[in-house]
Amino acid sequence: MTRLSVNINKIATLRNARGGNVPDLLKVAMDCERFGAQGITVHPRPDERHIRYNDVYELKRIVKTEFNIEGNPREKKFIDLVREVKPTQVTLVPDGTGQLTSDHGWNTLSHKDFLIEIISEFKRNGIRTSIFVDADEKMVEGAKATGTDRIELYTESYAHDFSLNKEKAIEPFLAAAKIANELQLGINAGHDLSLENLKYFKQNIPGLLEVSIGHALISDALYFGLENSVQLYLRQLVDEA
Repeated sequence: MTRLSVNINKIATLRNARGGNVPDLLKVAMDCERFGAQGITVHPRPDERHIRYNDVYELKRIVKTEFNIEGNPREKKFIDLVREVKPTQVTLVPDGTGQLTSDHGWNTLSHKDFLIEIISEFKRNGIRTSIFVDADEKMVEGAKATGTDRIELYTESYAHDFSLNKEKAIEPFLAAAKIANELQLGINAGHDLSLENLKYFKQNIPGLLEVSIGHALISDALYFGLENSVQLYLRQLVDEA
């Protein structure tokens, strides 16, 4: 079964809005695991507007499943954080400073040398690496040359077009996944995956190892509750008999 990693950035956003420790980020992470999630994802940004760097150190102490840290490796503070925490996985994302949310993948051709260098550093520290890429066959081929263990397919375009024409929306992701599987690159996916579109994506992308979902799942939890929401997402990822 494809693993579900819950991105808890939005919990930190809510906490930071009032100060203090409500909601309790650590408790939410432990509850997500208790409810069945197979991983916890965080994406600390330089302004710490949601996940704070100190949160990452505290989460490392209590996360029992896979711990995934996303971020831009051009920030020395981020590199130092990952080396010290040693998460299960680091996902490299080409975010700009102050960017609202991730909105594109790496150009793995023009940034090849930089990615090789930083990926080698993380792998020397025993950390599995994944890089955020668009559903572009050339970018997937370029990812292989960087030495990364996995790619994370940026799924915003799929989610946006899903209700219009789901078959057409998934076409570039099928092509990208085919190349990734041929190159023996692990496949993760994330961004705007939801209860509406997740099952179809899972059913059609061969070798999908992990999805990272935050905004939609936490929003659904406002209506369905956190435990029920985690369970609903897990059901979308069950392999068909």
